[in-house]
Amino acid sequence: MKKLRVLLVDDEIMIREGFKRLFDWEAHDCEVVGEAADGMEALTKIDDLQPDIAIMDINIPIMNGLKVIELARIKHPDMAFVIVSGYDDFAYCRKALQLKITDYLLKPVNYEEFGNCIDNLKIAMFQQQAVQDVEQQEERPIHGIIRYLQEHLAEEISLSILEEEFHLSAQYISQLFKNEIGVNFLSYLTNIRMEKAKKLLLSTSLSIAEVSEQSGYGDYRVFTKIFKKAEGITPSQYRRDFLEDTLL
Repeated sequence: MKKLRVLLVDDEIMIREGFKRLFDWEAHDCEVVGEAADGMEALTKIDDLQPDIAIMDINIPIMNGLKVIELARIKHPDMAFVIVSGYDDFAYCRKALQLKITDYLLKPVNYEEFGNCIDNLKIAMFQQQAVQDVEQQEERPIHGIIRYLQEHLAEEISLSILEEEFHLSAQYISQLFKNEIGVNFLSYLTNIRMEKAKKLLLSTSLSIAEVSEQSGYGDYRVFTKIFKKAEGITPSQYRRDFLEDTLL
């Protein structure tokens, strides 16, 4: 997978320097191609550099980050935005969700959490590209494997099972994930299982044990542990927080 091009947007130079120096972009198959300190500069850099991702503060001069995203979406609909803000404000979060941002992180940045965000973003962008490739009848081996994972998510899945199903070596399949998507097989599988679990938690009244089973985890205690590591809260709290927000 080609390196993702990143634009950093924050009016504080120390924040931008922190992102450049303290986060290992190379390890996550990314490169910082530009910076901007205000909204107008951000729009100009987006048009000139056409990055894949913009890391965006909300409270920047001239034009706030949410307005930048709204305007940039007109010409760059597939571009990804990650908001990094010092404000845990529900109105901001709601507007950000309406703009379909990838994530909303709070300052000071937890770089491990940020790394997970970038990896999840790579997976989502690859899946989008895979759909486009299939529509153009250019399916590659990795696409067939991904489709199989989606269709058998509630079942036991391992590299050895995929090896038997696709008549490819486990080592080759593992390398496909790293080369094509930029994350290892287990990270990818965990990501799509967590996304399935979150959808079930928010859209159904299934018990945690039932959500666990449908997401591919026979033991709900293991599921809860993995979910909390990925999301920072338990499945029950995730569902409760959503219900509380919808009542506001």
